[in-house]
Amino acid sequence: MFMSTKTITVTEDSYFMLKSAKREDESFSELIKRLFAPKANIMQYAGLIKEDEGEQMKRSIRELREASVKRLRQL
Repeated sequence: MFMSTKTITVTEDSYFMLKSAKREDESFSELIKRLFAPKANIMQYAGLIKEDEGEQMKRSIRELREASVKRLRQL
C-alpha cells in the first residue's frame, strides 16, 4: 500500500521538541499519530462491567493502596 507524504517546515526548536518526545523505535509520523490520535472515551465502556465486579475491583484497589501506604511507612 502506497502512502503519500507531505513535507512540513518547523522551526529548529520545534524539531528538537518533537525529537525529544520521539521514542527510539518510532518515526516522526508515528509520534504525531500517538500525540494527536483521538483519546478513547471512557463512556463507550459504560455498562461493560457488572456492578458486583466493579465493587470487587474497588475493594482490590483500596486494599492495594492500603498495603502500599503501609510499606511506605515502614521505610
